[in-house]
Amino acid sequence: MKKLILAITVMAMVSCQQQKIGYVDNVKLMDEYQEKIDVETKFNAKVAAMGKKKDSISQAFQLEAQAFQAKAQGMSQKKAQEEYGLIQQKGQFIGQQIQQEEQKIQQDGRTEMDSLVSKVKKEIKAYGKGNGYRYILGGGDGGAVLYGTDADDLTDEILKILNDKYKN
Repeated sequence: MKKLILAITVMAMVSCQQQKIGYVDNVKLMDEYQEKIDVETKFNAKVAAMGKKKDSISQAFQLEAQAFQAKAQGMSQKKAQEEYGLIQQKGQFIGQQIQQEEQKIQQDGRTEMDSLVSKVKKEIKAYGKGNGYRYILGGGDGGAVLYGTDADDLTDEILKILNDKYKN
């Protein structure tokens, strides 16, 4: 009888201490999060604008170089070499300016994405605390969840919360 009571007590304690565990498909969450989509769209627009600016500047510089070549035929060799050196310096300066602008765009994009990931993590943490989860694991490509039941998948719930907050 004591063993039966002990077994029932142990089973009751185990069932009371069951931990709520869920998981989030990180890839799906980020792919469908509207703010991330908007950030990517804005970044891609900046990259495209920079590409057009780069092409325009390159074409103008090439025209200038071609004009110099035609003009150089009527110059002394020393004068032609001096002006050619100036054109080379101008080309290097333009190249450096373009490279700096491209790096700034990339850095700004990384900073914005890092901020977005931090926001998503905070929201997942708040969701977990608010709903009594002991653990919320990350799934998707490279995630820690190799299998989970659909009932434990919190992706759509958290995605809805994130997108609703972003709309407001």
